[in-house]
Amino acid sequence: MDQDLAITIGTTARAAREQMGLTQADVATRVGLVAPVYSRLERGLMLPSVPTLYRLCTELKVSPEELLGLAESAQGGKSPRTTEDDAPTLRRLLYLARKMDAGKLDALVHVATELAR
Repeated sequence: MDQDLAITIGTTARAAREQMGLTQADVATRVGLVAPVYSRLERGLMLPSVPTLYRLCTELKVSPEELLGLAESAQGGKSPRTTEDDAPTLRRLLYLARKMDAGKLDALVHVATELAR
């Protein structure tokens, strides 16, 4: 088992779950696992099967690239991994911003700039 990959998947799944306000039991039920198995997944002690990985992405609204730690930044390199100290709300904002077209992203930057003043 690739321990680094398991930890990346688990950390990303945990952050997405917490951002959505779900319990481990909620997510386990949604993806077809029992809670103790899902807990092991979040702790990086196991890798999910491909069908489970698909269901995780769908239920947690996370791209496969993000869940696997492969998301590319705008500069062309791997995006920095989110630490447990990062706020789940910030992760959600980044996820949504990455899906926006240039016009909407520009508007978001202007709004954020004004709110930060």
